[in-house]
Amino acid sequence: MPSSTFIFTCIIVVMALSFDFINGFHDCANAIATSVTTKVLTMRQAIVMSASLNFVGALMGVGVAKTIGSDMMNKDFVTQNVVLAALIAAIIWDLLTWYYGLPSSSSHALIGGLIGAAILANGSFAIIHWGTFLNKIVKWLILSPVIGLVAGYIIMKLINVIFKNTKPTTVSKLFSKAQIISAGAMAFMHGSNDAQKSMGVITMALVSAGTLTTFDVPLWVILACATAMALGTSLGGAKIIKTVGSKMAKLAPVNGFAAETAGALVISFATYISHAPVSTTHTITSSIMGVGASKRINSVKWSVVNNILIAWVLTIPACALIAGIITVIIKLI
Repeated sequence: MPSSTFIFTCIIVVMALSFDFINGFHDCANAIATSVTTKVLTMRQAIVMSASLNFVGALMGVGVAKTIGSDMMNKDFVTQNVVLAALIAAIIWDLLTWYYGLPSSSSHALIGGLIGAAILANGSFAIIHWGTFLNKIVKWLILSPVIGLVAGYIIMKLINVIFKNTKPTTVSKLFSKAQIISAGAMAFMHGSNDAQKSMGVITMALVSAGTLTTFDVPLWVILACATAMALGTSLGGAKIIKTVGSKMAKLAPVNGFAAETAGALVISFATYISHAPVSTTHTITSSIMGVGASKRINSVKWSVVNNILIAWVLTIPACALIAGIITVIIKLI
C-alpha cells in the first residue's frame, strides 16, 4: 500500500504537468501569433513547428527551475500543500484568462500562487527570499516588457532604414522566409524558459516529500515537462493568437520578424544569463507594441493594450490571493 506522502506527491506531479500542458496551449500564441496572422505559416504548420521547438528548448537547462524551486523561498518550509495550492491557483488563472482571450503570464500566475500559499501556510512573510524575488521576478516583470518594446521599435526602425529603397513586394517575400526562423527562435526560447517553471515545482515537491535530498532536477522531470508543454502547444490557442497577432496592431511579415526577433533576444538573455522566470507573454506582446509604434503611435490599438496591462498587473496578487484561499481550504480538509 503506497504511503500518503507518495500518493500526494503523485498528485502534485500530475497537477504540475497539467499546468505545463495548459501553459503550452495558453502561451502557444507567444511564438506563432505573428506568423499565423501574417499568413507566413498556416495554423497547423505553425503549431507543429512551435510544439517541436518548445520540446527541444525545454531540454536546454535548469537555471530557471532552480530560481523557482529553491532560490525564491526557504524550501525547508515549503510543504506539499503549498505546492498543490499554488498549482491549482495558477491553473484557474490560466484557464480564466484563456477563456477571455487575454495573454496573461503563466509564469507570474505560478509565482503568485507559490508566494500566497507559502505565506498563508506558514503565517509569515519571512519565508520568501524578497531579495531574489525583487531581483529576478519583479525586476524582470518590469524590464522584459520595457526592453521588448524598445527592442521591437529599434529593430523595426533599422529594417526600415536598411530596406528603404527596396520594393515592398521584395521586402515582403524576403521576410516571409525570415519570419519562419524568428518564429522558431521564439518557440525555442518559450520552451527553454517556461517549461523550467514546472520542473522547479515538481523538484520542490520531491524535496519536500524526502524523495530528493538536494535540489537537483531529475532527467525524468525534464523530459516529462518538455513533453507536456509540447503536447499543450500542439493544441494551440486560437483566441489568444487573435489578440496578440491582430487586435493590437496590423502586422506584415517584416513586422512579425522584428517582434519575434526582439522577443527571442530578451527571453534568451533572461533565461541563460539571469536565470529569471521571465514572462514570454509580456515580452512578445510588448515587442509587437514597439513594432507597431515604430510606424506611428496611434497604429497600436491602445484600448486592447489596456485590457492586457490590467491582466498583467493583477496576475501575481490575484493568484497569491486564490492560492491563499485554497491553502486555508486544504488545511480545513
